[in-house]
Amino acid sequence: MKITAAITGVGGYVPDYVLTNAELERLVDTTDEWITSRTGIKERRLLKGKDQGSSVMGIRAVQELLTKTNTDPAEVDLVICATVTPDVLFPATANIIAASVGIHNAFGYDLNAACSGFLYALATGAQFVQGGMYKKVIVVGADKMSAIVDYTDRANCIIFGDGAGAVLLEPSTDGYGLLDQVLRADGNGEQYLHQKAGGSRRPPTAETVANKEHYIFQEGATVFKFAVTNMADVAAQVMARQGLTHDDVAWLVPHQANKRIIDATANRMGIGPEKVMLNIQRYGNTTNATIPLCLWDYEKQLHRGDNLIFAAFGGGFTWGALHIKWAYNS
Repeated sequence: MKITAAITGVGGYVPDYVLTNAELERLVDTTDEWITSRTGIKERRLLKGKDQGSSVMGIRAVQELLTKTNTDPAEVDLVICATVTPDVLFPATANIIAASVGIHNAFGYDLNAACSGFLYALATGAQFVQGGMYKKVIVVGADKMSAIVDYTDRANCIIFGDGAGAVLLEPSTDGYGLLDQVLRADGNGEQYLHQKAGGSRRPPTAETVANKEHYIFQEGATVFKFAVTNMADVAAQVMARQGLTHDDVAWLVPHQANKRIIDATANRMGIGPEKVMLNIQRYGNTTNATIPLCLWDYEKQLHRGDNLIFAAFGGGFTWGALHIKWAYNS
């Protein structure tokens, strides 16, 4: 009997502090109308306070997930954290999260694939379940993007927010869960979307800090063009492979990068706005947290057997799409 990896629960967390467009108008030369018309974002959440890293939000999301699914932390086999803003280079943020929520019988690691990281992590975690090795795998998407955003850069500071989401993967023999995936990467995209310093190529120095090399850099027009084309391509490819028409898809769950990118992807797939999960207006682009936060926000509207298409595009470039058959009614 074929085993698939089904999502059996969702948890999420966003910080209390709300950074509105009105507040950004006081920081940089921009307007609410300009931000909204180009991105669809009205506000985003920021994690404030000393020594507060991505794990703080990941812990809250996983705690909620464990409670909602009535899961004993001792039964969890693996924790994968998709993040581009780990608390520290090591230990892994996944392990910090696991220790804090009482998961002691598991192994864990971080996965970095920029904004596509949650999809990569979900596909990776699913392999352990599908292979019969593990029964309970937690996949977390957590990012404190405010830590790498320059709030004098009006092109980027309007886009990003902080947040975390988590899902539990468990075996299914009823045909629910992850049924197909197309994941891609092209390292030639590095020049268009990257963080220049902070790794082994350019370790932190007084010079790199002074030159603002630890912040996000992106060439917006090029990234937009690649994102629209590639997100739509892989989503359409997954639908074709699975024999799905736009009528068969209950929800498109897109990475919340920019509403224009989301709209273009949906149009290419023939999916109307009523079938598109959207929360960018409230959270902005939380990178690895966008897709699980969509599931968190829309969970009560999901029904057992719904066909979901996840799609994402990230720096590097990375992109991908998954076909998920939803496993439960809330």
